[in-house]
This record gives sequence, C-alpha cells and structure tokens, in this order.
Amino acid sequence: MSNSLPSKRTAEDLTVLEYDPEWSMRFAELGGGLRSALGEVALRIDHIGSTAVPGLAAKPIIDVQISVASLEPVDRFRASLEGCGFVWRPDNTERTKRYFRERPGDRRTHVHVRRAGSFSEQFALLFRDYLRGHPDAAAEYGARKGELADLLATDRHTYTDAKAPIVWRIIQQADEWAQRTGWQPPRSDM
Repeated sequence: MSNSLPSKRTAEDLTVLEYDPEWSMRFAELGGGLRSALGEVALRIDHIGSTAVPGLAAKPIIDVQISVASLEPVDRFRASLEGCGFVWRPDNTERTKRYFRERPGDRRTHVHVRRAGSFSEQFALLFRDYLRGHPDAAAEYGARKGELADLLATDRHTYTDAKAPIVWRIIQQADEWAQRTGWQPPRSDM
C-alpha cells in the first residue's frame, strides 16, 4: 500500500502527451464526415494545432479548421456541424471565428470556423506548416508546452497565456520563412 498523497489532478487537467499517429487518423475520420456534411460551404477543412504536426507533443485534442466564405449567417454551417455531433459555443470571445466543441463524453475536438483568407485562418496554417518543416522548433515548442502543463495543470487560461511568447517567436520565424520561400497554404486536408 502506498503512503503517497492522492494526486490533485483530474481528468480535465492539462496533459501533454507524446505524439500519437492515431491523431491524424482521427482527423481523417472527422474530416471526411465534415466534408460530407458541409459540402461546398466548407472551402477548406484542415487539421491544425499540435496534433497536426508529426512528432510534436500535444494535448490529445483534435483541432479542425473549417474555412468558409463568410462567418455570417452562422446557420449556413451550424446545423451541419451540430448534425456531426458538435456543440456551438456562441459565448466564444474570439470574433474572428465561430467555435464548436464535442458533446459531453465524446473525444475532445475543437472546431474553428474561420473566414477563408483571413489572418486567423492563415496564422493557423502557417504555424502548422512551419512546425512540420522545422522539427527543432517543434521539439522546443513541445518541451515548453510540457513544462507549462506540469506547472499549470489546473489553469488552462494561464497555460495559454504562458505559451504566448514562444508561439509569437515561432510565428515570427515562420513569417520570415514564408517570405523567403513564398509559402502559400497547401491544398486543403479534406
């Protein structure tokens, strides 16, 4: 019998895991269903975030970006996303996207609907592509996220704020890389 104190961590706490190839398979499954449901309303459907970068440690949350011609009216895509099992989060304060989450009890998934060609859409794609092509930057980012998750396991807001300096440093490097190479978003993942 162990004399150690019980952990104060819960299932909702931040956990950064080593890369899992299942994440890309999970996205392919989700993306296919979303493509069928949304049709031409979705100009792009992309796997973004850390789970989209092979080898990068990440929270086990699949981030999906859906690019649309316009964020309004929301009804153009809301019913289709709800039909796929996602819940609209109208209380999201980020005005450059419409945000959907998994239903309670489903696997963690964040769906970010953004206007095609917008800064926020391009930011997510450039960040992902830069990390995919620069394993040293991805490893540094993954290590920092792991450190912060260990320190701030119960405080997601502070974790996100504490990550900002490395995110902005990487996006600056990514922008310089994009300028040198003429980077443009690749073909949509779905």
